[in-house]
Amino acid sequence: MYHKNRLTWNKRIWVVAVDMGYGHQRAAYPLRHLAENGEILAVGSPQITSIAERKDWERMLRMYEGFSQATSIPIIGKGIFGMLDKLLHIPSYYPIRNLSVPTMQTRLLKSKIKNGLCAGLLEHISANHQPIITTYFAPAIAADSAGYDAVYCVICDADINRVWVAEEASESNIKYFAPCGKAAQRLRSYGVPDNNIFITGFPLPEELLGGTELKVLKKNLAQRLANLDPKGRFRIRNEKNIEHFLGGHLIDSVPKEYVTITFAVGGAGAQKEIAASLLHSLRSSLLHGRIKLNIVVGVKQHLVDYFEQHIDEELRSSNSVKIVHASNLFSYFDAFNEVLQTTDILWTKPSELVFYSALGIPVILSPAIGSQEQFNKYWLIELTAGIKQFSLAYADHWLNDFLNSGRLAEAAWAGFIKGRKLGTYKIREVLNTGSMTKSDSPLLR
Repeated sequence: MYHKNRLTWNKRIWVVAVDMGYGHQRAAYPLRHLAENGEILAVGSPQITSIAERKDWERMLRMYEGFSQATSIPIIGKGIFGMLDKLLHIPSYYPIRNLSVPTMQTRLLKSKIKNGLCAGLLEHISANHQPIITTYFAPAIAADSAGYDAVYCVICDADINRVWVAEEASESNIKYFAPCGKAAQRLRSYGVPDNNIFITGFPLPEELLGGTELKVLKKNLAQRLANLDPKGRFRIRNEKNIEHFLGGHLIDSVPKEYVTITFAVGGAGAQKEIAASLLHSLRSSLLHGRIKLNIVVGVKQHLVDYFEQHIDEELRSSNSVKIVHASNLFSYFDAFNEVLQTTDILWTKPSELVFYSALGIPVILSPAIGSQEQFNKYWLIELTAGIKQFSLAYADHWLNDFLNSGRLAEAAWAGFIKGRKLGTYKIREVLNTGSMTKSDSPLLR
């Protein structure tokens, strides 16, 4: 794990997340060093939640996972998921308009908080009235309602529902860390004042950055570009730019004989069938050593068992397929970050992982699940850092075409140049100083 250029931190702060998929915990994990003893408080966990409140959170989690998995049910699945998605629907971005009027969702959240939602968290943190940073809206709004004047909320998607903002947004003290300009503009439309919005970028893992000088990122990207551009077509068109931003790193990078794809299965196990289909369609390239495939399943043992059944002896003996899993969430994040060091292509639904494109990793997008993922998809494609998946049956064919044309290298470079990489450091800067330095340089944002 990379520590050399980690920013020092002497203050105490509460770091809060929620177990609702992996996204909110993933956003909190790079910020754990801000908290005393590196502890991330999980709303709904037994340590800080009463039995009655915990049942409420467990019901919400079961609903979230159930509806996410419902998308794979033939015929009726999309309709079932649509009922939940309607509750968190995000209105169209255009026309740009005032959307500050409270909605049914904001009123429902206010009622839930009044009836005890997040009460355990508020009681736990009441002994030390120190700043709180959370990656989920409910703890932020609950703490703000309780009178906390140092509440920070990390936005985990490119666009958000009105429920992320207090009923009377102009009177709220919550300060928001936005991953991109689109999310910031949406916050403004919901009534959040400009001085409460910081466009920091998504908090990315320090071990994949290598400090504010991005030493690890540059080294990994140089090797990745060499792997993704076997014909040299991207390099010919962009040699001066590559040299300017990566220096001599690319000179030392010799293309590997294979490319490494990492497929991230959703926290609820959604889209595991896509990864299983990939095992079949990429079989020849896997057996001949042209592709290596990491299947990331997180902490769910039943997903490990599912994929073990889909990997036959021939594939297993080729050492070309790896199932990435761990017994607990933080060990999983460490394992995931480790495989990303050598990942050439990230294949995922458009979750919070779209922001990992800023590391210079091209993203192949499987179908979106939910309104917020649709907006993540639009944002990433607008950056030209993501590519929607084509027919799974012919994945070997179109992946080969994208490699030979340099299209995947272009996507990697677009994410690196256009994406914000320093979110983890910018968030710390705001917490430390109350403000944030801005720059147009791709390496300083």
